[in-house]
Amino acid sequence: MRKRTQMPIALTIAGSDSGGGAGIQADLKTFASLGVHGTSAITCLTAQNPQGVRGISPSPPHMVRKQIEAVFEELPPAAVKTGMLYSAEIIREVIRVFSQKTRPPLIVDPVMVATSGARLLKPAALDLLKEELLPLATLVTPNLAEAEILVGTKLRSVQDMRDAAKEIHARFNCAALVKGGHLQGLKQAIDVFYDGEDEFLLSAPFIKSIHPHGTGCTYSAAVAAYLAKGCPLPKAVALAKDYISNAISQGRLAAGHFVLNTFHKKNA
Repeated sequence: MRKRTQMPIALTIAGSDSGGGAGIQADLKTFASLGVHGTSAITCLTAQNPQGVRGISPSPPHMVRKQIEAVFEELPPAAVKTGMLYSAEIIREVIRVFSQKTRPPLIVDPVMVATSGARLLKPAALDLLKEELLPLATLVTPNLAEAEILVGTKLRSVQDMRDAAKEIHARFNCAALVKGGHLQGLKQAIDVFYDGEDEFLLSAPFIKSIHPHGTGCTYSAAVAAYLAKGCPLPKAVALAKDYISNAISQGRLAAGHFVLNTFHKKNA
């Protein structure tokens, strides 16, 4: 009988995107494409498509915790990422799980507002995220707008992003990956990583005339997948940057809408 190999496991704690471009759906596709078994805890149901979010129905907080605990009991993840957490009550349940002394690396994608403008994090939840969840994180991956909220100042240059990454590390004691894809006037999409010791800038050609959905989810899921496969954090971030850049550059169309090609390596 053929001996079966063990797959690394990752867990995503996030909302469901009915359009399939972001959230749980994007995370699980990313895990699968990188050879990682994906598990999930769904925080919210959303009714959305490429044009916007039509409705949000949060999961009962106790069910979010039960999902996480059920995964840990039989499928202990080697890395975990969070996406849309939505409410203080849901964040509190995640904090209870990750306050344990022994826990896997936690990647926090601080999802706050959808591209369409819909609010995906209640105002009351922001303080709890900053004060109690981020200090438990291995890495936080804010986009430009989210980084501005975390540090309380506008970011208009790469130097501002570098300063913000260092400020986030100082405030929350976790590594930061500040994503500059929305920075104006650059020919390169530049992200800044800082973990208290190492700082590096990651760049890829900026692709005009497309509006990709789910890049933040996919990027952070790729970091979690590479961590689950045993990569150290700086290498996981660098590999994830290459992964998301290729997923964008080799994107496809679905009913005329641009979608990330998360299986680009297999589709090449």
